[in-house]
Amino acid sequence: MDIVALRRGAEAPVQAAKADLPGVAADLADAFTDDVMFDWFLRTDSRRDAARLAFFNFIIANMAFGEGSIERPATGGAAAVWLPFEALKPTALMTELRALPMLLRATGLARFGRLAEVRAIMDKHHPMDRPHAYLMFLGVARPAQGHGVGSRLLKVGTDRCDAAGLPAYLETQTERNIALYRRHGFEVISENRPRPDAPMLWSMWREPLPVEC
Repeated sequence: MDIVALRRGAEAPVQAAKADLPGVAADLADAFTDDVMFDWFLRTDSRRDAARLAFFNFIIANMAFGEGSIERPATGGAAAVWLPFEALKPTALMTELRALPMLLRATGLARFGRLAEVRAIMDKHHPMDRPHAYLMFLGVARPAQGHGVGSRLLKVGTDRCDAAGLPAYLETQTERNIALYRRHGFEVISENRPRPDAPMLWSMWREPLPVEC
């Protein structure tokens, strides 16, 4: 993997086309391999990696593509998924029904309730009283992590929010990422656990910064 090219590509990302969606899902599935929240709700057997990939394939194709902005370096290797405030509406019943078999395969029956509780806590604490951009996912494939790729992708999105005078919101379940997001203007507005035995979920909000002329 050419890290220098990937860093450059993250500074001027392209919009993912439909043909790119499997690559986006694969990059995000790899990026979230060791994620503490996914570890908590995903199945624990040998099908875990395949289940995580199927999860991202469904979410990216059915809930993100066409609704917002999926940005990635032209070479792939990372992705940022932004949704507008207007897209954060209740999921259509047919989409919910199509997702159910995939979600059950992703969690296994024993852990399906955990995923439902993650979703419930996210919905409960997501501020919906003001228009904003929602950073649904930001992920970098593991071989490219730690080289500033995610930070560069994030700056493209926050610069766009600043130009539009639009706040931004995200959740993170990775404590070390809080410092990264703070460097880009986000601040923690709530800390929540889906259940006492679950990882912490931090909600972060960012006010737009003035754009210099």
